[in-house]
Amino acid sequence: MNQSRIARHRLDERLRTIRPEEIPRPHRGWIRAVREALGMSARELGRRMGVTQQSVVDFERSEQRSTIRLDTLERAAAAMGCELVYAIVPRTSLEETVQGRAREMARRLLASVEHHSRLEDQSVSDADLAVQIDEIAADLVDRRGLWRDSE
Repeated sequence: MNQSRIARHRLDERLRTIRPEEIPRPHRGWIRAVREALGMSARELGRRMGVTQQSVVDFERSEQRSTIRLDTLERAAAAMGCELVYAIVPRTSLEETVQGRAREMARRLLASVEHHSRLEDQSVSDADLAVQIDEIAADLVDRRGLWRDSE
């Protein structure tokens, strides 16, 4: 098992329990939601962060637009007695993502071969094509360049 596969497996194990859909971002953003739940005004949060009330309002707006900086979120969280939790969570698993990409690349590689074979009336069955895709994909999974776009 190569290093990338080991790393994928370890990360998949760690990320398996995280379900982003179970903790959606509040409509007005986490800073405002937590601040209001604590009964803290923007002025009070600003004082705790060492910024103005207007800066807190600007932070809340930038969070809503998804343009806030992570260090700002971290400072706001700390000022409210919270921790910032940050993760990139795959929609499926990292392994499934890599396997899917390898199969996509294998299909692309075989597409031109299949086209020429049909022109020469030597096409392969769908079952044989599926086997070839699986074999090529298995070989591509552990190679560099899997994510390189065709040039």
